Amino acid sequence: MPEYPAELAMEPYAGAPPVASVRVPGSKSLTNRALIVAALARGPSTLSGALDSEDTRVMVDALKKLGVSVEHDVESATIRVVGCSGRFPANEADLYVANSGTTLRFLTAALTVGKGSYRVDGTPRMRERPVADLLQALNGLGAFTKSELGTGCPPVLVKADGLDGGFAFVRGDVSSQFLSGLLMALPYSRGETVVEVEGTLVSQPYVAMTLEVMREFGFEPSNRKFKRFVVHPGRYEGRDYPIEPDASAASYFLALAAITGGTITVEGLGSSSIQGDVQFVDVLEHMGCSVERGRDRITVTGGPLRAVDVDMNAISDTVMTLAVVALFAEGITRIRNVGHIRHKETDRIAALAAELRKLGATVDEQADGLLVIPPSPSELKPAAIKTYDDHRMAMSFALAGLKIPGVVIQDPGCVAKTYPNYWDDLAAALGRTAATA
Repeated sequence: MPEYPAELAMEPYAGAPPVASVRVPGSKSLTNRALIVAALARGPSTLSGALDSEDTRVMVDALKKLGVSVEHDVESATIRVVGCSGRFPANEADLYVANSGTTLRFLTAALTVGKGSYRVDGTPRMRERPVADLLQALNGLGAFTKSELGTGCPPVLVKADGLDGGFAFVRGDVSSQFLSGLLMALPYSRGETVVEVEGTLVSQPYVAMTLEVMREFGFEPSNRKFKRFVVHPGRYEGRDYPIEPDASAASYFLALAAITGGTITVEGLGSSSIQGDVQFVDVLEHMGCSVERGRDRITVTGGPLRAVDVDMNAISDTVMTLAVVALFAEGITRIRNVGHIRHKETDRIAALAAELRKLGATVDEQADGLLVIPPSPSELKPAAIKTYDDHRMAMSFALAGLKIPGVVIQDPGCVAKTYPNYWDDLAAALGRTAATA
């Protein structure tokens, strides 16, 4: 991993609008889903284009502690996994997942299909992130899981002896990861399982992504409008699986084009992508950007920006990117139906409001989103941006520093969670030398 300074002073961009082509690292969401499914599968799998980041490393380390053979070649972005056919070799393990929500929820569900005693814990912030609804669903299917401290959050204890199957309810309004984790584990239940989603399912494209990964490894549950799933007993088969570049990470470079008036092409993502966050370009197009969509590339050219009123529930990982773009748009931008992002690496709605105000914006923080009223260009202010140990805060607000003098990003190293080389790639897109220490 690169070394980072304690804080990073952003240099405003000057000169002709940037023109660049970038390829961002592999999708974190796809990498961690593929790791879980490949670990449960029968036989070997090779994941190409895999992301190397803190979130994927804690997943790889956990699988190794569980006795799964995992070889991670960082240079070639390849991970080789020999699956355990639904039974982890280690019958006890103490697993550390840092602040990786996917690792916590996906592993917790997967652990229940085998036999053994396990403990899953993470950072202090992870101990505040909810998992109770997943535990309740698993226990209703014959598992024994509990929150060690009785908080409904990690540490999680799992006494595994397989899942019986049956009928389960899963809340959909807190995190789609509960449902995704459950679905990936359920083929290894002893009997058929019916899963009903209670309430509105947030981030539905991520569940669609889960189903696509399962399908690629040879198993497909029935799906009725993302409200009811039927999963019969089955098995995954190991395979070679290519991982797309990360669409959430791509949003920062597409937003770079929007706010500088430049032209940025993201390679490897396009109309064939299975990631919902590619829809972020639709929002930029509504704001006044020009967009060219190919099967495996997207090009955005910035133009005069106007505000939007947008439901971002399906693409909530790009909320922070849009909020920063809104600083430079004409009018009031409204972001709504994303109350669930208060349960992410930080309370992202509150964090966004606090830091945007430092830059001179007027922000109306709401229960499920926020209104961003940008200041006039002359009223934009320099600020030291607190990142809350949240990679997306750092990557998003770095873009503000390309237009506003005096922006300093605190703890820039937090990008290692999903994009360790972000600062170097951002510098390259701007035609600059590396930005890391």
